[in-house]
Amino acid sequence: MKKFVVGILTFAIVTAIIIDNYFLFIRGKLSSDAQRTSQSSTTTTSSSPNSTSKTSTRKYKDGTYTGSTVSTQWGNVQVQAVVTNGKLTKVTVLKYPNVNRRDKQISSQALPTYKSEAITAQSANIKLVSGASETYKGFTGSLKNALKKAANDQ
Repeated sequence: MKKFVVGILTFAIVTAIIIDNYFLFIRGKLSSDAQRTSQSSTTTTSSSPNSTSKTSTRKYKDGTYTGSTVSTQWGNVQVQAVVTNGKLTKVTVLKYPNVNRRDKQISSQALPTYKSEAITAQSANIKLVSGASETYKGFTGSLKNALKKAANDQ
């Protein structure tokens, strides 16, 4: 009976680890690739001349804005936002948790997703990547600060 219970618990733990890794590494990469494809097709279609885009109000002032450094449990996070034609066009991560192998692994999976989602959303209102909640807090906090600077610069 004891071996049976241990076997069931082992199976449950292994299953949970597999599911967590799927959501952390595989699903995040798939959605990131899909977003990149979507962004490139959107960029291609929107690059044609359009007179209404020139008259629309801009959300942010063009420029490069560095967000504040946000301290998290695993390290500091800081981002830089580039605004072109009133839109967020690029996010560069200046500081992120990368002290050990696990930090680097999480950051290498989560940060590209966070960057592409921020550009798509044109804000810091993005989805959390499972397993990277501290990086999420730092990323969104620093990006909100950078975008606030871009909005106030108008």
